Order: sequence, then C-alpha cells, then structure tokens
Amino acid sequence: MDTQTALQAIQEQPLAPVYLVLGTESFLIDKIKAAFFSRLQLQKDDLDFVFFDMEEDLVNVAVAEAEALPLFSAEDKRLIFVENCYFLTAEKKTNAPEHDFADLLNYLEHPSDTAIMVFFAPYEKLDERKKITKILKKASVLIDTQPLGEKDAEVYIKRSVEASGLDMDRKTLALFVQLTDLDLTKAMNELQKLRIYAGKQGKITEKDLLALIPKSLDHNLFDLTDHLLQGRTEQALRLYQDLLLQGEETIKLNAVLISQLRLYLQTQILMKLGYQQSNIAKTLGVHPYRVKLAMQRVRKFSPQRLQHLYDRLIENDYLVKTGRMDKELLFELTVLEAAGQF
Repeated sequence: MDTQTALQAIQEQPLAPVYLVLGTESFLIDKIKAAFFSRLQLQKDDLDFVFFDMEEDLVNVAVAEAEALPLFSAEDKRLIFVENCYFLTAEKKTNAPEHDFADLLNYLEHPSDTAIMVFFAPYEKLDERKKITKILKKASVLIDTQPLGEKDAEVYIKRSVEASGLDMDRKTLALFVQLTDLDLTKAMNELQKLRIYAGKQGKITEKDLLALIPKSLDHNLFDLTDHLLQGRTEQALRLYQDLLLQGEETIKLNAVLISQLRLYLQTQILMKLGYQQSNIAKTLGVHPYRVKLAMQRVRKFSPQRLQHLYDRLIENDYLVKTGRMDKELLFELTVLEAAGQF
C-alpha cells in the first residue's frame, strides 16, 4: 500500500504483526516510523521499543526480541524496527554479519501477537529470487515509500507549504519546488527553516528563498550553462569562480556541463520528433523533472548554438587531459568565446 493509506491504517485499523517498508524516500520512512510510535504510545527510549541494524546486528537477535513479552506498552505490544535489510537485495556487504534465517522463517510462520516487527528496506528494488525475500513479502504488510512521481511530489510539497501557514505567491512557490528538486526530505527540511525565518508574518519572497536555500551543484550548473549559452560573460565567470572557491574542480565542471549540453541536445531532438516529457525521460533514462527543466530551457536556443558549445567543451576536455593547456585559463577563454558567439 502507499504511504498515505498505510499511515491511516496504522492509526485506525488493527495492527499486523509484520510490516515491510520498501523505498528510498527518507521523509516518508520517517512518517511511517512516527505513526507506529504514535499508535503504540511509545518513545525511542522506551523498553518496549528496540531497533536493529542488519549491517551490524544478527537477525536472529531481532527475532528473539520479538518473542519477548512486553513490559509497559499501553497496547501490550513491543515494537521492533529491523533496519537496512540488505539481505533482501542482491547487494553484498563485506563487513556485515552472516545471517542465519532459520529463526526468522519460523517466526514468520507463527508471529507473536505481542510484537509489531517492522522491516525497513531503503532500496529501489528487492531480489525476488531469494527465499527470504519471497517469504517476508508474503508474510508482511508491504508499505511503499519510494519517491513520489513528479506530479504527486509537486502536489504534496505545495499542500505542505499551504498547511504551514507560509504566504508565497505562485511564482515563489514554483521556485521553492525547483530549488528543492521535488525531493520531499529536502523540501520539508527547508520548509521548517522558512517557518522559523518568516515568524508570525509568514511572508516569503523569491529573494528570501534564494538567500535561505543553498543551490545544489546541479542548480549552479544549470545557471552556468544558461550564462554560457546567452553570452553572459560576467555572470558566468563569477559563478565559475564561486564554484572553484567551494572546492569544485574545473575538469569535473567541464564534464558535467558536457553531460548537461548532451541532455539539452537529445531533448531538443526528441521534442522535434513529437516526444512528450515522460517519453523523453524514459528514452534517455533521466529523471522526469530534469527533462522538464531541459524542455523549458532548450526552447530558447538553436541547435547550432547548443552544438557549438557542446563541441567546445569536448575539445576543452581533450586539451586539458593531454596537458596542452591550463584548465582554468581554457575554461575562461571558453566563456569569453561564448559571449562572442551569442
């Protein structure tokens, strides 16, 4: 079941003895954990709550805790969190313990009625070929905490902003979504910061967002690409120097810009062929939100302009790696050339 349905079920319906929480969205995972604590009226330091990390602890120890009787729980239940269940995937952990699943398999056949055992698998997918994976999925209630799709994430973030009492106009709200990359965990963390900043007034402007939310490297490189394509020499050089001061390497920046220009060119070609955002994302294997941003930008530039800058960055990579030119001087020359080509 999805997270919203699971949250309602945990609060209102009889609890199942075993749950499996699958997905990588940490904000949703934390919401699920909080729901179990709330329902069972437990705190993290209560004796009837225990957690285990499967990269450090043995699974049969967790099973033994599930079979122990509760002490002070309001609902006469123990809560056991079993985290980082890597053994459900094809991943190999070199320093992790060797797990014997005999006790767990027996437990799953006849789980205790005085324990709620929650297995957390913060991964995109499981290894369905494994016996333990098949049996655990069959014996548990599966809760999906994978990242939301673009539209669902955007709706969730916008509703969270409205519920927070903050006052943002439509343009500012769109910028907030963009700066947080449709990442729920990042958005909720930044939202908490904005609440504190806004205080009772509650008003947040675009200027506030740009001052309070640090831009990621991806955002900075989107801006740097735009500066180069539009011949904004001063802004491009200033941003490039800022990135160097932040510890970024010119070779890395050049490589990421090549990747960015490649995405722009591919997106532009597929758009001309009639592809929609979802089709482009699937074809290129790129997150739909990145494709959305690329589609917004490439409409402003000719294929020749994109191709010229792409070719120049490829040439830069070759000249630097063969030791023919200084990397920083070459990049600055590229910025100046881009201004002349505009």
